[in-house]
Amino acid sequence: MAKNDGQIVIKKYANRRLYNTGTSTYVTLDDLAVMVKKGEDFIVQDAKSGDDITHSVLTQIIFEQETKTGNTLLPISFLRQLISYYGDQMQMVVPTYLEHSMQAFADQQTQMREQISKAFGDTPVGKNLQAPMQLVEEQVRRNTEIFQQAMRMFSPFAAGAVPPKEPRKAEAKDIDELKAQLRALQAKLDDFG
Repeated sequence: MAKNDGQIVIKKYANRRLYNTGTSTYVTLDDLAVMVKKGEDFIVQDAKSGDDITHSVLTQIIFEQETKTGNTLLPISFLRQLISYYGDQMQMVVPTYLEHSMQAFADQQTQMREQISKAFGDTPVGKNLQAPMQLVEEQVRRNTEIFQQAMRMFSPFAAGAVPPKEPRKAEAKDIDELKAQLRALQAKLDDFG
């Protein structure tokens, strides 16, 4: 099993075929997407040159997912904003910021699932995540606003740039609001029971 520091090595050949050296099988981009979802760590190397082409292959997977399902994960406004940072002084900051933001989002999602499980257990509301998902959508909206404020802070000469006001308190306030909404949902459930 060929691995590089615990990572599975995927070789990409000139004919665009992908070979998983860990399982000694050919794989597709869909297979790699499944591996990502499972949390499997891999790198993709050009079979001829040995260059690491993981970034471009992952980008290709995102492109295919965006076009295949019709349910886009990346809104046009986000893509436009992202493109505008190429060649800008912000280009160095954006990847780290996005990485931290995605980790924070994943952590919040885990917390939300745990809270929903504690609050609702195996009740129909716990299984039907429509109401709790509305809470997640609200949190995403707030995170987007925080991201936009942060980007304005790094571009102080942009029109109307205002640094965010005490983000720690805003985060605590957001969590308190989510808790209050969960308590209200629990009270409604209790009224039905």
